[in-house]
Amino acid sequence: MNVEGMIKLKNVSKEFMRASERLHVLQNIQLSVGEGEFVALMGPSGSGKSTLLNLIAGIDHPTTGEIWVQETDIARLNESQLASWRCRRVGFIFQFYYLVPVLTAFENVELPLLLMKMSKKNRSDRVMTALKIVGLEERAKHLPSQLSGGEEQRVAIARAIVADPKIILADEPTGDLDAKSATEVMKLLEALNQEFKKTILLVTHDPKAAAYAKKTLHLEKGALVESVSSIYN
Repeated sequence: MNVEGMIKLKNVSKEFMRASERLHVLQNIQLSVGEGEFVALMGPSGSGKSTLLNLIAGIDHPTTGEIWVQETDIARLNESQLASWRCRRVGFIFQFYYLVPVLTAFENVELPLLLMKMSKKNRSDRVMTALKIVGLEERAKHLPSQLSGGEEQRVAIARAIVADPKIILADEPTGDLDAKSATEVMKLLEALNQEFKKTILLVTHDPKAAAYAKKTLHLEKGALVESVSSIYN
């Protein structure tokens, strides 16, 4: 394990302008997530959790500070470089699944691979491997409308891991699920961490979901205020 940190944030702040008002969303964040860690990020609505995740994914840019992911300062990458970097290095799971309704589960999972140079057979093998990991290989030809909410989220997870990224960023992945489906999704994330050694940063408001992580961080008004080990692990 790299104790120096797979993900490192140095003095990261993020501000937005709303009309003439300057909003300080994140303030001087210092964060290090080691390789293979499973970290939950909690805090009230508006505390900056999703903004922080978006910065680490390169979806948004910090106002100040450095963001290092796998020894790359992503704050210095342009949009084209970020898109290529993100495709290979980071899997992102959202609360809402963002599956393309007219595409099958197989085709939805395949989408990230279409941006890479590889043979059709290699793509197919990778897609079926990802669907097998999430337990949906037999649902490969089904459309999203033919799947349950939990199954849709598992397809979204398969899409996030199909390129075999080292890092998985999950933004409220159980927020739209019933209790049974939420448990299945969290057990899947736990397996990805323990069996496949994925580094996972999970944003959640649910203590039951956070309990699957090995460490919990708390955001309050844009600042990290606490770091504790999960009492359930």
